[in-house]
Amino acid sequence: MNKIAVFLISFSLFGITCFAQRISSHEKKILEKKEDSLKTFAYQILNGRNVDDRFTADSQFTKTFVRALQINNSFYYPFDSLISIAKVVPADSTFKIFTWQLVINGDIVRQHGAIQMKTSDGSLKLFPLIDKTDLIKNLADTITSNRAWIGAIYYSIIQEKAFGKTYYTLLGFDDNNLNSDRKFIEVLTFKDGEPVFGAPIFSFQGLHNNIDRYVMEYKKNAGPKLSYDKDMGLIIYEHLISETGEPQKKYTYIPDGDYEGLKWKDGKWVYIEKIFNQKTPEGQEPVPQPILDAKGNIDESKLSQRMPESQDHTEDQNNQNPKNPPSKKNKN
Repeated sequence: MNKIAVFLISFSLFGITCFAQRISSHEKKILEKKEDSLKTFAYQILNGRNVDDRFTADSQFTKTFVRALQINNSFYYPFDSLISIAKVVPADSTFKIFTWQLVINGDIVRQHGAIQMKTSDGSLKLFPLIDKTDLIKNLADTITSNRAWIGAIYYSIIQEKAFGKTYYTLLGFDDNNLNSDRKFIEVLTFKDGEPVFGAPIFSFQGLHNNIDRYVMEYKKNAGPKLSYDKDMGLIIYEHLISETGEPQKKYTYIPDGDYEGLKWKDGKWVYIEKIFNQKTPEGQEPVPQPILDAKGNIDESKLSQRMPESQDHTEDQNNQNPKNPPSKKNKN
């Protein structure tokens, strides 16, 4: 299965299925037929044999998808069989974001997407997301609109409120180029009903001014963690270092096992240098019921304690009957 499809299956939010009850049976039947066509196009966007096939599939998908969304109350339809199309919904359910990617060649990838707003009468209000990443010089310090969007596949959304304003923080992935991938922590707000991407609410140590978004670029397929822990109230991500000692080359960055994070405080995402501070001293790792004594010899009494009677009995039976070899233990 294509890498991005696996990624989206892992992180897509399927909670929107609860909205299906708002759709009439007639509307649902129409949307189901549209979805059948969309599945074929979505598959070809990722798996088309050449760029022309993928372009054609992307164009057909986009046209068909817009027609589907124009059906009344489509906001409440889950589209959950489109496994290669990411879907995220905030806690207040005021909108949905759909994102997907088109691979032009190994070094050029474009993200596409749309924001569908919930409307009181079930009609369509849609903001297309136009990928202009290549035209933006400083990704961390640029506030953009939906028509000058920094493309990403969004897999998580966090809703926070401060000083009467709602902030939607998006975690996204970008299959950047042959050498590197990227992940983003993006902030979405709405001004006069229009979407705005980026906000100076990321507070890092050593920076005089707050940045507008967090950009994590790293070696292709290195896969550092970037996720939101609801229980801790933290965005957690792995610290990166250059494996070649060349920090100016982002495509050499790999995770080093440490974790950093961001915590929402007074309307900002505030940097936390180290999330997990406790370390086990070398030689003091916990070992349940060790069977070796202080000199490294096997303690027969402890070994016998760890051997269940049922296991001894089973082994005796197996030795008596060679037609019943010992069953293999589940490696999971």
